[in-house]
Amino acid sequence: MHDNNNLTRKELTEALATQLGFSQSNCSQMVDSFLDSMKQSMVEGRSIKLVHFGTFTVRDKSPRRGRNPRTGDTITIKKRQAISFRPSKKLRELVNS
Repeated sequence: MHDNNNLTRKELTEALATQLGFSQSNCSQMVDSFLDSMKQSMVEGRSIKLVHFGTFTVRDKSPRRGRNPRTGDTITIKKRQAISFRPSKKLRELVNS
């Protein structure tokens, strides 16, 4: 089911259609709506907690000193936001079993 070890939006749509018996176009709209809701929450700085799956958190990253690997020059990496994912205990156990 996985193409190049990545689960694609199309594969999610196909899995929903198979499991729920809805049309692929309806399932495509469901996947897009779900992902759009997640994106909007993160843009607003809100965390997303999915029980038994994990938590997506928007974190502020402070400016820091870094190095350009190509030139070796020291640079300042600007203040920014990053998204982190912390898997649930159940998911970690499944992945590690």
